[in-house]
Amino acid sequence: MATESDFILARESATLAGQLLLLLRDTAKSSNITSGTLGKIADQRSHELLHKIITDVFPNDAILSEEQEDSLERLGSDRVWIIDPLDGTKEFEEAGRTDWAVHVALAESGIPTAGAVAIPSIGTTFCSNDKRTKHKEIREVRVICSRTRPGPAAQIIAEKLSGRIMRLGSAGAKAMAIVSGDAEIYVHTGGQYEWDSCAPVAVALASGLHASRLDGSPLIYNQSDTYVPDLLICRKELADSALAVFN
Repeated sequence: MATESDFILARESATLAGQLLLLLRDTAKSSNITSGTLGKIADQRSHELLHKIITDVFPNDAILSEEQEDSLERLGSDRVWIIDPLDGTKEFEEAGRTDWAVHVALAESGIPTAGAVAIPSIGTTFCSNDKRTKHKEIREVRVICSRTRPGPAAQIIAEKLSGRIMRLGSAGAKAMAIVSGDAEIYVHTGGQYEWDSCAPVAVALASGLHASRLDGSPLIYNQSDTYVPDLLICRKELADSALAVFN
């Protein structure tokens, strides 16, 4: 079970990394650095910061990060921090966009027990120990999907449930839109990796939302193969209807 120290580390490290990314983004405005180079630098610098914070506080925990070579030694650890130092690099590189994030999550025996998703451009970090807010009554079904790789699943669910499509960048930004009540369903097909969804799923589950694979099976982390083919995060009231579309 996650402790208060785990929640604090997740929240504060994600927030600090987000602040670093904002600084890098602002600094790049007065330089000749290209957006692609900025994204690569930002990914690496954020990873280095998160890695140092985690190893300083929990030196015996394993780390799975998008920005480092994977070591299957993590499979022998009950506590694995799964991080995405910059989720939505394309959006980060594009001036004015806010739909990019930092993901920090702790998986214990495959289950995400603590997680934080920082949305730096709006100055907000969502954490899995936040006080749960009551969601409003559903008046329409807003289905969020990728703005660059939407796939057919979102359109199918939107048609079946008489909903409408919304498009955002980062997986974290999309999932937090469900948490904050700005949308009702986030569905993704076409594949992600564990670092794309672990922290968002931790926060979503702690917020009383449904999160699973599209066949309804639970999302299990710290697997030897980090590929996650599909994902559904939604209001619990809509879970059965959404899953029934594909099953």
